[in-house]
Order: sequence, then structure tokens, then C-alpha cells
Amino acid sequence: MSDVRRTDAVLLLVALVWGSSYLSAQTATAALPVLLVLFARYALSAVTCLGLLASQRRGQRRWTREELRAGVPLGVTQAAVLIVETYGVAHTSAANAGLIISLTIVLTPLLDRGGRRGTLPPAFFAATAVCVLAVGLLMSGNGFHSPRLGDLLMLGAALIRAVHVALVGRFTSGRAVRPAHLTTVQTLVGTALFLPVAAHDLPALVRADPATWAQLLYLALFCSVFAFLAQTWAVQRTSASRASLLLGTEPVWAVAVGVALGGEHLTPLTFLGAALMVAGTYWGQAVERTHRGAPQPARPSADTQTHANAHAPTLSKDSVCPSTPTAATAPTAPTTLTSG
Repeated sequence: MSDVRRTDAVLLLVALVWGSSYLSAQTATAALPVLLVLFARYALSAVTCLGLLASQRRGQRRWTREELRAGVPLGVTQAAVLIVETYGVAHTSAANAGLIISLTIVLTPLLDRGGRRGTLPPAFFAATAVCVLAVGLLMSGNGFHSPRLGDLLMLGAALIRAVHVALVGRFTSGRAVRPAHLTTVQTLVGTALFLPVAAHDLPALVRADPATWAQLLYLALFCSVFAFLAQTWAVQRTSASRASLLLGTEPVWAVAVGVALGGEHLTPLTFLGAALMVAGTYWGQAVERTHRGAPQPARPSADTQTHANAHAPTLSKDSVCPSTPTAATAPTAPTTLTSG
């Protein structure tokens, strides 16, 4: 297998793992309380990450001040994403959860403006409208009715995840932050947050059957630790556009796993919503990527402007001079979109 195909295979595997996480979380929360599932997922992830750091050289084990400053608030926002997302999965289908959470792709550029490259093109907002229509169809199920609690929670999770992704870019851009160390801090923060609220249910965790423990280990080791490290390894070996395209197949895998393994089924309305959601997120992602990579118009330097003014003809107050449009100020490029 060539390096390109190996990298693509790893990215597709990450998308598959993330897509399957919704069914695993749904299965685990059917056997254990949601907060206990989240504590177990974080604690197992933290132990694994600490083991990985312990295997490194002595000088590379310590966290820097920047990694701690970024990791603590990001650990809080990541925990907020998972708590809303996990409660949402417990009250809706795994397929719907994976599709609705993909709204993060079009929500993040709206939040991560930072005054950098002006207004997004109308095509991006058209893609967002397609996604909103898709959410309405996904919530409809067999017919239009009041939105289900799980679907509304997944909408909230998508918004919080978009905020989290925007903060990741703000806290890590241009700073010496190592992914493994940042991930370890976040898992430790999540473990500390969920331990007090899940402590009284710990006996239930000890008594959990092997199937439930298998789901917890899968969520922690594969959907958290492996997926993040594999994503980082693969993105360093391919283009951002190719990586985002392959990782963007996550909602497709969520539907496939939910239907094939979870016994779920799509009605005509939800099937149309799924198709529109995938099309809308891909369209919005492509528009945002093109807008971000567009060349910026060059500004004339101060010396050039002075030289031009010195050689410009002098006009009297009676001269008729046609008005000329002034060049618009060129905004800077936004922060590169990162995965959540």
C-alpha cells in the first residue's frame, strides 16, 4: 500500500470510528447513567494518555505553561460538548445524532470570524440553509411533529462543539502546543469534572457486564485516544483539504452503523434529510475553504503611494475630475478550521 493510500485509509478509519461512537454511546447509556459513562470514558482515556506520555523521554513528559493554559479551558468546553451530546444520543437515534452534529462544519466558520476575512459569500449561507432544512426533515421522522428532546440536545451539542473548535484555533494557533500533551490535560480536566457527580454510581460501574465494559473501552481507547492521535498523524502527511473531505464522511458512517448494527431505519423524510445534510455540509465546507484560500488584494505601500502622489498632475478647483473607486481594505485570512 502506498503512503497516500495508507494515509487515506487511516483518515477513513477515524471517520468510521467517530461515526460509530454514537451507537456505542447509546448502548452504554442504556446500561449505565450518562454521567457515569462520561466519567469512565474520560478516566480510561486519561490513564491511556498518561501511559503514552510516560513512555516518552524524561525531558518531553512535562507540560509547558501554554499547554496548561490552553488545555484547562478546552477541557471544560470539551466536557460540555460530550455531556450534551451523550444525553442527546440517549434520546434520539444514532443516525440522527451523527447527522445533526455535523452542523458543526457550517457553524464553526460563522463563530470563528475574528474580523479576519470579511463576510462569507452568499453560497455559504445557502449551504447553511440546506443544513437547517435537513435538520427539520431529520426531526420529522415519520411525519412533522414537535422536535424530540434528543434532536434538540444534538443541535445544542453542535453549537457548543463549534465554539470549542473555534477556541482550539484561538488557543493553539502560533503556539508550541503538543497534541498529545494537550489531549492529556483535557482528559484529566474531564475526569476531575465528572468524578464528583458520578461517584455515587461507581458501584454500578464495577458491576457492569463485559459487553458494557467493551463499549466503554471502545469509546475511550478508539473514539478518543486512537482517533485523535491517528488524525494528527494523518493530517501531517496529507493536505488539509483532502483530510477534511475524508473526515467529513463521519455522518455517512453514523447512518451506516446505526442502520446495519443498531437496527435503525430511515423513513423517506429522514432519508431526504440525511442526503441534504451530507450535501449541505460538504457544500458549506468547500465554500469556506475556497473563501479562506482566496488570494488577498495587495495593498499599496506607503512609499509607493507617496511616489504616485508626487508625480500626479495638479488639478485646479475648476477642473472636472471623475470620481474613482477607492480600494477596499483586504481582510486577513481566518484561522484554519480544526477538527473538534
